[in-house]
Amino acid sequence: MTPGRADLATEFGPRTVELLSDMLGFAAIAERLVNRGKEQWDADEALPLAAEAVVLKLGEAVARLPPAFVHRHGHLRLRAVKGMRDLVAHEYGSVDSEILWEAMAVSLPALASAITHLLAPSASASDQSVVETP
Repeated sequence: MTPGRADLATEFGPRTVELLSDMLGFAAIAERLVNRGKEQWDADEALPLAAEAVVLKLGEAVARLPPAFVHRHGHLRLRAVKGMRDLVAHEYGSVDSEILWEAMAVSLPALASAITHLLAPSASASDQSVVETP
């Protein structure tokens, strides 16, 4: 069984559960951006900039997770999330809007689903799948 909220809080601290919940909130924001559609994404420069803000917040949440949690849950590819955050923060001129769209439309929903599954007390550890993350 996947541990669920209570066991994660016991093993890694309640802050870990809070951070994972924050990440789900950021994923919900990304979903609202994506729901505006690709045509709107391409036409409105504010949407990719808003997505960059989501990536920054996600990366900061990942940076605050205990290293043992990140290591144990490698299937979440959290280091890749942090890497994308670093790219957006430090190499902002190199951010490709198409890659950012793909991260928001495909990778982030997969990560959110995996986190939701991880937080659910009845989830099976054998169901842990590798997710494509930003």
